[in-house]
This record gives sequence, structure tokens and C-alpha cells, in this order.
Amino acid sequence: MSILDTGKVCTFSGISGVILFEGKPVSGARVIRTTDFQKKKQDETVTDSEGRFELPPIFERHIVNLLPQEFVVGQLINVSFNDEEFKIWSGVKRKREENAEARGKPLVVVCELTQEDEVINVDRQPFITKCKWDVVPDVKEDIF
Repeated sequence: MSILDTGKVCTFSGISGVILFEGKPVSGARVIRTTDFQKKKQDETVTDSEGRFELPPIFERHIVNLLPQEFVVGQLINVSFNDEEFKIWSGVKRKREENAEARGKPLVVVCELTQEDEVINVDRQPFITKCKWDVVPDVKEDIF
């Protein structure tokens, strides 16, 4: 880490993957990513002919990285396809490091738009998603 990285936090790791609809790759779908940390930020891309997409990591600077304060970032990814909007990723990032959503591995996903939402917890970071990625979710604990 250099002096230029002081106060720098990762609010959404780089993400790449494939978007499917009924098991087939979706070409030309808009993938819209939103983060909510200090203020909302949004970027987007379009899937290629094989349904692939890629978005770079998002980093921000904030004094929170220098203080013993809770780090919380809202994350959202919507896909616009055939005049419909699909929420494929909604979560809360609680770790400042890049790739915390996948326990340090690159975040490579396969998302099926017709799949029911699933809740996946990774290091107590909850994600509601239509995507699968290479991560072992937290063990569900009985609260009673």
C-alpha cells in the first residue's frame, strides 16, 4: 500500500460473468451497477453476443478507513433485457478489501434471470442474488 492509497476503500469489487435467460446467453442486455457509500454511484456495461459482461472495481476515499467505524456499502446490480428490469444482485459490503464478496477470489458470476432470488451470506455480508459464484457461503445458524 502506498501513501496514495490512504483512506481508499473498495465499495464494489470488479465483477465479470455471464447473463442467462432460460439457460441461454443474453446478448445486448444493459448491466447497471449502483453503489451507495458516501453518495450513490452508477456505472454500466452491455453484454456481448455470448452474454458476457465485465465491470471494473470501484474505489473511493473516505476518512472511515482511518477510524474504527463500521464500513457499510449498499450494492445493487440490475439487468435491463427485453424491456424488463431484473435485480440480480442486492447486498451489503462490510469489508473494505477488494473481492471480499468472494473471500478474496475474483468475483466471476453466472446469473440466470429467471431464477428465484437466493440469500447468500459471505463473512456476514448478505447478498440477495440470482447469481452463482465461486464462494462457500456462511453456515446458517439456528437462532433458537
